[in-house]
Amino acid sequence: MSIEVRNVMGRVAIAVREDASFSEIVEAMQRFAVGAVTVIDADRRPVGVVSEDDLLLKEADTVRHSVSIFESRQRERDHEKAAGVTATQLMTTPAITITPGASVREAAQLMHARRIKQLPVIDAVTGRIIGTLHQRDVLRVFTRPAEALEADIRAVLLRPEAFTIKIEQGVVTISGVVEWKSQAIALTEQIRMVEGVVDVRSAVTFDKDDLLIVPSGM
Repeated sequence: MSIEVRNVMGRVAIAVREDASFSEIVEAMQRFAVGAVTVIDADRRPVGVVSEDDLLLKEADTVRHSVSIFESRQRERDHEKAAGVTATQLMTTPAITITPGASVREAAQLMHARRIKQLPVIDAVTGRIIGTLHQRDVLRVFTRPAEALEADIRAVLLRPEAFTIKIEQGVVTISGVVEWKSQAIALTEQIRMVEGVVDVRSAVTFDKDDLLIVPSGM
């Protein structure tokens, strides 16, 4: 069974309005102990994100008024952020969001690919922010009870009664017999895709090797 974002997300929408001041943004980050806040419009739809890196430009960028024609667009944007005083001026756009029905695996992949530690969760219909998903929420799937994890593993097996499963700290050891070698390999990959599985150690044996390549002429 795929674990969805709705099952692990935080119900608090960590966000500020577009006109929020620099100090209000810092205060929100400190209050919720986060490194970024979502910027929302008047209809509570995410329009961008302000991170600690965005705020640090205020101290790190000492050139805020003179812009060279040789500077990159990104460098120009850094100057603009350094001079900014509201969320609209400081934020990075667009906001990267996720919906409650997305799988935790999708969320993890998105966070890894975009190198972000939290995602605003939006209503799939209205687009309004309804919560926040943190990296720590995603990692909670790896602390699930072994009984729940085993139930999900057995749910993906065609003949669950034919296998013995042992789980220790998220590492799954499975043993049993299948007809083909390809089935044994596919079985391991199926289990690896179950949310909460740290690793799979297969002791599954097979009767026939359907992956053996016989040299021609023999």
